[in-house]
Amino acid sequence: MKLSDKDFEILRDFIYNHCGMYFHASKKYFLESRIARRLEATKCSDIHGYLGHLKGGVGKAEELTKLLNEITTNETCFFRNPPQLKALENVFLPEIVATKGKIGFRKIRIWSAGSSSGEEAYTMAMMLLEKRSTILKDWIIEIVGTDISESVLAQAREGIYNSYSVRNTPDFYLKKYFREETGGRFLLSPDVKKLVSFSHLNLYEDSKMVFMKSFDFIFCANVLIYFDLASKTKVVQHFYNNLQPYGYFFVGQSESLHGVNDKFKTVHFPGGFAYKK
Repeated sequence: MKLSDKDFEILRDFIYNHCGMYFHASKKYFLESRIARRLEATKCSDIHGYLGHLKGGVGKAEELTKLLNEITTNETCFFRNPPQLKALENVFLPEIVATKGKIGFRKIRIWSAGSSSGEEAYTMAMMLLEKRSTILKDWIIEIVGTDISESVLAQAREGIYNSYSVRNTPDFYLKKYFREETGGRFLLSPDVKKLVSFSHLNLYEDSKMVFMKSFDFIFCANVLIYFDLASKTKVVQHFYNNLQPYGYFFVGQSESLHGVNDKFKTVHFPGGFAYKK
């Protein structure tokens, strides 16, 4: 379907006001193709009827979820950013374990914000499981994955992946924590799954974000690209508030907080950087 410039702006503003995602005019074709599917599914004849359905129709919350599922991209895989993971394993995790060990608080909390189908959160779980015999012996490991899309959260909880999702997974982890089945399916070990919980969260929703407290590490890769400056600033401030005083915040390889938040300190490591509170 074709949207007039005015109708595109109306739809864009509706989405922005609900979740902070901002679609530039260059994304008009993308939004047209995705909204066409929802109009067909809801039997609405035009964008105005559809928005009326979203605002006041029966099942509006469910339809909003389906719309958000359509317009979010969930491209991810296990062990996606090796330099970042290496720095976490060899530098940042031992540092935080030493810091928390001094105060006798033996618990590690990690948040994968925009967790998609769970690959990032489960990657952390596998890496931390490998530390159970050394620096994390007798420690509690708590990993939380959140996303705005209910459909990818359902996939994450299932813990079944295809060969494309595990393409970057080192053989050691692949053999130890997955069971390969016919048809190219890889089933994740229950030992990994039990360390991670997944829940629905709109990063733009202040009332929910304020409760995401006391994390040692927060990962938010390739999510902030959907937000304009005002939305980014608001969301990143929540991340800052929800991080422990000694904690680390990670974004995607091509992302930066420059001009967004000046409270974080940049920490460089070979092949990348992180932000420290």
